Amino acid sequence: MQPSDLFQIPLDDWVEAFVKGWLVPNFRGFFQALQWPVARVLDALDTLLVSTPFLVMLVFFVLLAWRTAGIRIALFTLIAFVLIDLIGVWPETMTTLAMILTSVIFCTLVGVPLGIAAAGSDGFAAFMRPVLDIMQTIPPFVYLVPIVMLFGVGLIPGVIATIIFALPPAIRFTNLGIRQVQSEMVEAGYAFGATSWQVLWEIQIPLALRTIMAGLNQTLMLSLSMVVIAALIGAGGLGLTVYTGLGRLDVGAAAIGGVGIVLLAIVLDRITQALAEPRAQRSSLARLAHSLLRWDRSDRTEGDQPEASNRSSS
Repeated sequence: MQPSDLFQIPLDDWVEAFVKGWLVPNFRGFFQALQWPVARVLDALDTLLVSTPFLVMLVFFVLLAWRTAGIRIALFTLIAFVLIDLIGVWPETMTTLAMILTSVIFCTLVGVPLGIAAAGSDGFAAFMRPVLDIMQTIPPFVYLVPIVMLFGVGLIPGVIATIIFALPPAIRFTNLGIRQVQSEMVEAGYAFGATSWQVLWEIQIPLALRTIMAGLNQTLMLSLSMVVIAALIGAGGLGLTVYTGLGRLDVGAAAIGGVGIVLLAIVLDRITQALAEPRAQRSSLARLAHSLLRWDRSDRTEGDQPEASNRSSS
């Protein structure tokens, strides 16, 4: 004896009626309009990365890795990019990189403000918590069904699915980082006459930058994993190479696509992790001290002006 023997909930019919019968006919135009900024950014990055000569990109990323992560990561970046070119997946790697960068850009533009709002309001944080839990527990393949219905298939819908899938860490880590800022530092900022906006940008965000960057690192890694899955709905890049190899049982094609993904993931992970190292934290503290001293000097200057005017009048 089971409850389903007496009654069953037709949830699948309800969801299909909601999506196909109401959401798609009434809001498809709105969702299609949302593709415009994503398409512009993705097209610009894809054109730039694919058309840039290999040596230029190699020198740029090696210098970036050396400046942020040190000489060992720079040497690994050199070897990894040369190997990617030698196995013949350099154009696909640049397309994948364009998709990842587009996803990270939009996740930052959406996730960081939402994280700041959650840090400033316990009610909004409580509202966002179950939403983010649902977004992080839904299997990645489930995202593809409504994305295809609302946006169609192709490169742009794949990036939109990647943005939705990779958004939660940016919100969570931004909220966590700002909440972990010591209250004494915030109170010191207000004591020196700073406004709420100045406290946010000059104290809270610099001190929370390491945690925020850790969230963006997780966002980048999730974007890379989802970009591969998005090949199922027509997205290109290395994910399409892997998917095509699996579909044709071409182990070699799937292997070179996987190698390219692994090498690109390691390079991006090491560079983004290095951006959140204590060296960057020390520079943030230096900027914070400079800001506090600037506010102190301005307060003293404003306080000395009446005395100077009184002496001149006397």
